[in-house]
Amino acid sequence: MVWGVCAHVIIAEDDEKQAELLRRYLEREGHAVTAVGDGLAALEAVRQGETDLLILDVMMPRADGLDVVRILRAEHREVPVLMLTARSTEDDLLLGLDLGADDYVTKPYSPRELMARVRTLLRRTRRPPGDDAADGVLTVGGLVVDPVRHLVSVDGRTVECTPGEFRVLSTLAAAPGRVFSRPQLLAELHGFDRYISDRTVDVHVMNLRKKIEPAPRRPIRLLTVFGVGYKLTDPAKAASRASS
Repeated sequence: MVWGVCAHVIIAEDDEKQAELLRRYLEREGHAVTAVGDGLAALEAVRQGETDLLILDVMMPRADGLDVVRILRAEHREVPVLMLTARSTEDDLLLGLDLGADDYVTKPYSPRELMARVRTLLRRTRRPPGDDAADGVLTVGGLVVDPVRHLVSVDGRTVECTPGEFRVLSTLAAAPGRVFSRPQLLAELHGFDRYISDRTVDVHVMNLRKKIEPAPRRPIRLLTVFGVGYKLTDPAKAASRASS
């Protein structure tokens, strides 16, 4: 259980035995569970009420998991998504992240490993009661990141971020100008997990640039330090230093 508070988890899995196994593990940790067997039912379940986590199988009838993620993010729904997939190639896995999923587990999987991923996602995306003052608003030039309210804006324009994207951005914004390596950012995302690829960070950065940069292919805020990692800068200050 996370902070003693029950989370509402939706399982979208057409294999009834797998769904029931996941339900038992989740309920054992104190969570409320809704199980559905296809993609359209998953969309409807998320739309009907507050959801803390969606565990989403990729291969499902009526609408597959990738379509579900695509639709949810197009509707600006920020529910964290953990994908279950039998597709083991890196490109397939990264496609899910690119569409807005936050993590993935490949089949066959260990239920204990999956529950560890669930706990990590819930820790990252839910805050214990009374902790509203734990983090202050982070400002880097025209970029504003509010860790408490999970809000991002650029030059006054609100930006929608997935939980994974938000975690990367808030980490960088907490230390403007500091270069973070991919392993450091991965540790912030998932802890030290040998199953997660460094390219996970690259996908999140690519998606963030589409949202916060005026020209994503020529970034001025979220910069690559070749051979090292990424850093977040204030474009105005960088331009001022360059002209002086």
